[in-house]
Amino acid sequence: MLRPTSRRALAGLVVLGALLTAGVVFSPTAVVGGLESVSSDPVRFGLLVAGLYLVRPLFAWPTTPLAVVVGYGFGVRVGVAVALVGVVCTVIPTFLAARWFAAGEPTEPPATRLECALEGTGRALARYYEHAGPVRGVVASRLAPIPSDVSTAAAAVSGVRLRHLVVGTALGELPWTVAGVVVGASAATLTAEGLGELGLGFALACALAAVLVLAGPAYRHLRGRERADGETPA
Repeated sequence: MLRPTSRRALAGLVVLGALLTAGVVFSPTAVVGGLESVSSDPVRFGLLVAGLYLVRPLFAWPTTPLAVVVGYGFGVRVGVAVALVGVVCTVIPTFLAARWFAAGEPTEPPATRLECALEGTGRALARYYEHAGPVRGVVASRLAPIPSDVSTAAAAVSGVRLRHLVVGTALGELPWTVAGVVVGASAATLTAEGLGELGLGFALACALAAVLVLAGPAYRHLRGRERADGETPA
């Protein structure tokens, strides 16, 4: 039988999987089509965009398509600020929920393969944030082309503090947000298709940036291991 903490963690994985599935089924592409008709009214458009950001965690929508929508209605100058605030605000509910699902310290050793896998994953994530640092670790995870809510959940179960998540999210999501807003501002028709033809190249560039962000901590970690091995008596 699974321990209570393992059951809670498993429930969190099930919920996250359901949200990611819902994000595929209920794509934002089908939702934003009606926004083009109100894009000339900043107040109505702003209220509808705020509604999209509010429901984004429920459907695990990616953040970049919403930045495209914001850019279409508000332009680059205002759109970057609006989209970045929207991203930061929408990751907080996911972070708090994931932390609740992962709460509790196990009092017994793992008894099943599932428990071993859950605890092994948790330890690996904790080591990642320990060596990278909480803010740097969040920045790298945001730059990497992985689902935003997966990155948020990983930070939550690793003990990253909320303020570190907010700062890291703002920094790491900034390139994606700017690119999405610029694409939306230059679009003739409102869509939520992300970055279009720029998608692959931009994703590779952000992935490379994530690697460079982690290069320093990785180098120091490897040097520390080499020194430790060198000091070990034969």
